Amino acid sequence: MFSCKTRGFCPSCHAKRREEWGEWMQEELILDAPHRQAVFTIPKMLRIFFKYNRSLLSSLCLCGREALVKYFKASTRKEITPGIIAVIQSFGSRMNFHPHLHFLVTEGGTDNEGRFHKVTSFNDSLLCRFFTREVFLLLLRKQLINQDLVEKILLWQHTGFNVHSKVRAESKEEAKRIGKYMIRPILGNAKLNS
Repeated sequence: MFSCKTRGFCPSCHAKRREEWGEWMQEELILDAPHRQAVFTIPKMLRIFFKYNRSLLSSLCLCGREALVKYFKASTRKEITPGIIAVIQSFGSRMNFHPHLHFLVTEGGTDNEGRFHKVTSFNDSLLCRFFTREVFLLLLRKQLINQDLVEKILLWQHTGFNVHSKVRAESKEEAKRIGKYMIRPILGNAKLNS
């Protein structure tokens, strides 16, 4: 049987890695609070910049984080820091290049005095506006796009930016399951066997 020597290319090696990561994440990272999975996507037109400059993917991840922090501030009217686990995925369900972000985020965060403030309802539309702004600022700063393109995209009925945060985890075990899903491999057994 083929083995990629735990590089994560084959389903069996990756399954072991997912289990180990899930256990570590549950013991070390996941807080005892409800969590949400927030998935951030960008328009097809902008994906080309991330395909040929992979270092931009970490900057894209920071855009998602900044959008969440700004959203929490708008929701609570306080400077709070949520617990965030972020995963960058560069593939879609058809194994196409599709950079997007998966965040496992606490439903709220702590202020400077250590008090936890709950944020139980997520407005994906508002969160998407924050994310869109952050991505445009990143690409403008890198001089990859200009203001005319920003205005053009914003005039479209569907800009291609999207945020989905409906998946909730009320326990650490549920959060672990979501976290393991977030690092799924590009090829699963189902795709290999079909």
